[in-house]
Amino acid sequence: MAFLMAVTFSLPLSLPVSAEEAGRLDALYAQLKQAEAADARRIASEIQLEQSKSGSAAMDLLLKRGRDAMEAGEHELAIEHLTALTDHAPDFADGWHARAIAYARAGLYGPALADIERALALNPRHFDAIASLGALLEEVGHEQLAHDAYTQILAIHPYFEDVTTALDRLDAEIGGSDI
Repeated sequence: MAFLMAVTFSLPLSLPVSAEEAGRLDALYAQLKQAEAADARRIASEIQLEQSKSGSAAMDLLLKRGRDAMEAGEHELAIEHLTALTDHAPDFADGWHARAIAYARAGLYGPALADIERALALNPRHFDAIASLGALLEEVGHEQLAHDAYTQILAIHPYFEDVTTALDRLDAEIGGSDI
């Protein structure tokens, strides 16, 4: 677990495929960090859209099929699609994050944590993956580590609504301090 937390909070950003994509994401992350609440949701959505592009139509289709299977509650099918995605696009952080969610929904927390670790090694600013890490840590009873993960998100996305709710809940449970 210590290794997972070290990876989560200390790895440098791995650059996306092109310098142009990296520059666009860097600009969006900078805007998000400085945004007013009203603009933060739009900027976060732009980041999520950029991060969901694998660079391959076939891989994007596998991601869509995996997400559709999760929505339908077909977690094993989702894992199959997303495993094919991670096998063929091992540097695509969103693929690892999506499979982590599928594993978690199937109750397979070890593989879910491993996939979140991989997603965050590829993109340490992936605020949705950090949120998933926090939720998993909370689910397995590591409230303080979950709190730490959620707090890390606010440095990237200050208006992530689900995180502020989770931090309020955890502060009450573990006696954390106000942010």
